[in-house]
Amino acid sequence: MSPFLTALTASGVILVIILSTDLGTRRITRMRLLRSIIAVAVVMVLFVRSLPLGGNDPWLQLAGVGAGVVCGLVAGALLPAHRGSDGDVYTRGGVAYAVVWTLMSASRVLFAYGSEHWFAQDVILFSIENKLSGQDVYSNAFVFMALAMVLTRTAVLLAKSRRLRGPQVATTDGFVDA
Repeated sequence: MSPFLTALTASGVILVIILSTDLGTRRITRMRLLRSIIAVAVVMVLFVRSLPLGGNDPWLQLAGVGAGVVCGLVAGALLPAHRGSDGDVYTRGGVAYAVVWTLMSASRVLFAYGSEHWFAQDVILFSIENKLSGQDVYSNAFVFMALAMVLTRTAVLLAKSRRLRGPQVATTDGFVDA
């Protein structure tokens, strides 16, 4: 599968799953966190065909992971969490959160398309000059970026949930964290 189709399919699937589970006010549950991890596993199985390790291939793939972690932290920061009156932890995903995910997904797809149609010769020259093996390393970098973003967002949600789930004690005017 071409880098464009890989980026389009993987980014599209992940974008739909993330936005459908995070937009609006949503309770943080094990299933919500697990759904993201399952999506990551499925995308890995479907789209990572090989793990190129020659030349500078590992560095490009790690750069994809690093970019995904940074983007996941930004997205996680745009997903505020609070404890509801029922004691459960909720997040509120809004427009800014959706824009970050949509822009990141679109940028991966646009770069993949451009590398095949607009600046293919430049990508070939860059690959030769930087000792990159070709299509698989770029596809992996895109997939690893998306997956790192999802896993980082999941880790941020887990951390927020644990921080807000501390015990509560009754006071005269309501509840306070102990």
